[in-house]
Amino acid sequence: MSERWSADDIWALAPDAASRKAAAQVARTPSSWPVRGLRSAAGVAEVLWGECSGSGATPYRAAVHFLEPGSPAYRCSCPSRKFPCKHTLALLHLWSGGHVAEAGDPPGWVAGWLAERGGAAAGGTSPRPAADAAGRQEQREQRARRREDRVADGLAELELWLRDQIGSGLAGARDPGYAHYDDMAARLVDAQAARIADRVRDLAGIGRVADWPSRLLAEYALLRLLISGYRRRDRLPAPLGATVRSRAGIPAAADESAPVRDTWQVLGQAFFDAGQVRGRRIWLRGGDGRAAALVSFARPGQAPDAPVRIGTEVDADLAFHPAESRAVVTRRHAERRTGPPRGGTVADALASWARALADDPWLEAWPVVVADSVIGRNEGWWLADPTGAALPLHAASAPPWQWAAVTGGAPATVAAEWTPHGLRPLTVWDPDGAPVQLTGESV
Repeated sequence: MSERWSADDIWALAPDAASRKAAAQVARTPSSWPVRGLRSAAGVAEVLWGECSGSGATPYRAAVHFLEPGSPAYRCSCPSRKFPCKHTLALLHLWSGGHVAEAGDPPGWVAGWLAERGGAAAGGTSPRPAADAAGRQEQREQRARRREDRVADGLAELELWLRDQIGSGLAGARDPGYAHYDDMAARLVDAQAARIADRVRDLAGIGRVADWPSRLLAEYALLRLLISGYRRRDRLPAPLGATVRSRAGIPAAADESAPVRDTWQVLGQAFFDAGQVRGRRIWLRGGDGRAAALVSFARPGQAPDAPVRIGTEVDADLAFHPAESRAVVTRRHAERRTGPPRGGTVADALASWARALADDPWLEAWPVVVADSVIGRNEGWWLADPTGAALPLHAASAPPWQWAAVTGGAPATVAAEWTPHGLRPLTVWDPDGAPVQLTGESV
């Protein structure tokens, strides 16, 4: 199987936010691409192509040649002046989601384009010589270095922007309008730092919360810390350097060469928005306590993939992304229903969060399980354990009527996400030991 790019890789290529939105719409229905294929060699993609049915009788023909030094080359028969166009982005998105299969020789219109470019031969699928494989590897490394340099330029511009925000004070920062943040986010997208761009856009909603000044300053500080870390990324310890690259939007594929096999208990799921797509984060916990997040995305109107079920435990191999809890299931061996997971106290939950935060200061959520917990209200909604220690509920999870209805006020085991802004309950187990999924919505 050819190595596929992530959604972040692809959306970072978009010339603007409108192109990202349009591409997501075009890619929504794979059946509108009756012709699509891929040719690769030694597990490395060479050329990708597809024909998209449009409003006219003639489909739009799009192709991507991955052998261009530093960046891929694109071709599309549509009249758009944007580069890459929405059809090319949609085709790449379908490929990243596994909706394009290996097809051997490309059709004539693709072969002719490649011949014009002086690239791959029009026919034949014989293996490439070792020197050519080494050349492709060098081109991939050049592309990676070029992207890192572009991200560095974008972060340098973000640093100046942050200085301007602090210099002008917080008086006008409560509700400056979405355009104030969208402009900076668009420049970060141009710099292929889409993940940071999304974080900058999220600043626009902070002015609606009660403690907005401290929240906004904390987010500014985390962005500044990321800029500083990225500037020193080659001098950081390897795990922290990988975390910084990931948070800056430099993708790294899951390491399928070293899968981790364990019996993973499925704790709960949370939904979140990621630009023009919808995301789902499913939390697992291994027998040794290791956390894993299965993250998937879907286009508008569709549900993200759910490879496991809440309230079960699965014997499976997981491949983890470097320096992240994010993982993918590479092989399933068995699955069975199970009762409530092993829970701890509020102190245990906070200790787990502290350890995770030491590895990733930009962490936004972490799975915790609290046993014999109850909910109450005292200047806000809280979860309390038998020791009397308590955690505040996230504003999006209060008031917790669904939880109260399930438990009837009795102590129960709850799996939740702990975030810098409070606890977001995901699953509660009723008195009979059956799991009940809560909303798990992010804001």
